[in-house]
Amino acid sequence: MNENVDQICVGAVGGSFGVRGEVRLKSFCADPEAIMDYLPLIAENSGQSFLITLTGRTKNGFTARLSGIETKEDADALRGVRLMADRTRLPTLPDDEYYYSDLIGLEVLDTGGTRLGIVKDVRNHGASDILEIQTQGSETVLLPFTQAAVPTVDLSIGRIIADPPDGIFP
Repeated sequence: MNENVDQICVGAVGGSFGVRGEVRLKSFCADPEAIMDYLPLIAENSGQSFLITLTGRTKNGFTARLSGIETKEDADALRGVRLMADRTRLPTLPDDEYYYSDLIGLEVLDTGGTRLGIVKDVRNHGASDILEIQTQGSETVLLPFTQAAVPTVDLSIGRIIADPPDGIFP
């Protein structure tokens, strides 16, 4: 993920909803409805700008109308598109919270200073955040993003100090 540092992903289009151009919208905001606070949103792949009107709720998000999207085919073409917000519109986070995009690309060292790899991605499958670390070779390692396993994140120098559980890294 080579994300523009001036933009943060706040949602994604899940595909069409109905036949009149509505979409299923996933919000990645802590308060899902706060996605409306960051309009207009920009499509990551094309740079197209959208105003959004929420029209309802679905199991995993909302139904919505996006400006300029009039048909089911238009909506289907946006399936999977990540929606970006201008970083300056987002709130400043507390010291122990981070935007995923700020973590991607950081160097990861263990507590003894040995280089473990680079953060390739941040995942969350419901329970907690997990850092995907690209090691020196071609493999990746999943590291729980907890205070115990990752005691230090220093964005100013682009480094994470990790104390991984035994056996995670080769």
